[in-house]
Amino acid sequence: MANQEYLALLNRGIVIWNEWRYKNLHLQPDFSDANLRGFNLEGVNFQGVNLTGANLSLAQLVNANCRDAIFTSAQLINANLTAINLQGANLKNINLISANLRLANLIEANLVDANLIGTDLQNSNCRYIDGTSADFSKSNLAKANLIEANFSYANLSYANLYEAELIGGYFYQANLYKANLIKAHLSGIYLLNSSLIEANLYGADLRFAKLKKVNFQDANLQETYCRGANLSQAILIRADLRGANLRGANLKKANLTDALIDNINLIDANLQETIMPDGKIN
Repeated sequence: MANQEYLALLNRGIVIWNEWRYKNLHLQPDFSDANLRGFNLEGVNFQGVNLTGANLSLAQLVNANCRDAIFTSAQLINANLTAINLQGANLKNINLISANLRLANLIEANLVDANLIGTDLQNSNCRYIDGTSADFSKSNLAKANLIEANFSYANLSYANLYEAELIGGYFYQANLYKANLIKAHLSGIYLLNSSLIEANLYGADLRFAKLKKVNFQDANLQETYCRGANLSQAILIRADLRGANLRGANLKKANLTDALIDNINLIDANLQETIMPDGKIN
């Protein structure tokens, strides 16, 4: 349970709380299971604070410092977290449905099993986050920094990843159904066994990406840069590959049945046992 003395101190105002917190950074204030619903906590210093199970739905945490804070199983539905600092924070199993995390710093945050349905993370810094099994469906990650993030088993269906930085990311068995990846930076990404059915990757950079057994059925891959990518055993049925650069790519045993391949670059590509658009095995 939350410590009543800490709650009383917080109720005296953010300025007083921050002054006390600055002088007592060696302590870990306990706000576990606290009801802070709708509180205006703009600019609050919650660095290292324990907010396990707390209710912060509809709260204002704009520009708050929550570095290394513990938010395990906390509720932040529709909370305003614009430009919040959550670097290194434990957000495991947190509920962030429809929260505003634009410009947030989430570097190395733990988002395992987190609920981020409809969350706005545009222009946020999510580098090195662990989003294993998290639900990012319908979230807005446009222009977010997701370099070397872990999204294994995560749900990113209908997510907006326009121009997002996903270089070196790990997306084993992730669900990206109908995701928007237009002009996204995916070089070196690991997508083994992931689903990108009907995803839009127009103009995306997939250089040297690991795309073995990825399902791209009905996906838009027009003008993609896939040089050196591993697409062995990938499902590209009815995929639109017009204008794609697949120079040096590995398409061994890939299925391109009914795919559109006009103006495609297949120089030095491996087409061994590839099922071509006409259904014939190369």
